[in-house]
Amino acid sequence: MILDRFKVTGKVAIVTGAGRGIGQGSALALAEMGANVVCAARTREQIEETADKASTFGVKALAVPCDVSEHAQLENVVAEAMKQFGRIDILVNNAGGSMPKAALGTSEEMFNAAFQFNVTTAFAMTRLVVPHMQASGGGAIVNISSAAGRLIAPGFAAYGTAKCALSFLTKLLGCEFAPTVRVNAIAVGSTLTSALAPFLSPEMRGQMEAMTPMKRLGEVEDIALMVLYLASPASSWVTGKIFEIDGGTESTNWPFAPF
Repeated sequence: MILDRFKVTGKVAIVTGAGRGIGQGSALALAEMGANVVCAARTREQIEETADKASTFGVKALAVPCDVSEHAQLENVVAEAMKQFGRIDILVNNAGGSMPKAALGTSEEMFNAAFQFNVTTAFAMTRLVVPHMQASGGGAIVNISSAAGRLIAPGFAAYGTAKCALSFLTKLLGCEFAPTVRVNAIAVGSTLTSALAPFLSPEMRGQMEAMTPMKRLGEVEDIALMVLYLASPASSWVTGKIFEIDGGTESTNWPFAPF
């Protein structure tokens, strides 16, 4: 059955930022298709909720509190995964983000912080898991990038540059780690998450939908389905690629003025 190639039965997945939104949706999608999941994020209550939901699919789920900006905490996530499961097959580098801000209001510290949070942490986590993946015969890494890394809009000098860098890092690592470890990324468009919710008045949501060719904003499941594809054997001939899951946008659908 061709659908069997989307199963990840018995695999072990680490998902950062797994307490809510795309991270939670990704962890649950992988669990539903058979993976044991390690849910990592700063808020214990949120990742415990994700782990509880994941376990209802008959898999094992582990909640490990982690601030991805602290390298020792990244090491702890990997150590706990190896202690519990003895292997790591999938990594979803989802944790990241940065508030839009006008370039002249963005200090060097803010710019560097955006790069650290969105790029350096993913690189650090990748370096920690790849040896374990190689030791067990291979693996798949999915980086959650953003349409902000390719679309031009005021206010995204820091975040957009960081996500552009994450996308290019994906290409470089996909080449370097092939053929045993595949590395791909998703350039996520405007998706209905708690991060976007504070900006969405009914009027603003209507404007964004009107500016999106598919005439709606993304749902968490839209992104989670691509995560599943890229993490599963269904994409076994795919590496170093950036998938634009964004409702067809080729110009920004962000109607807000930079802060």
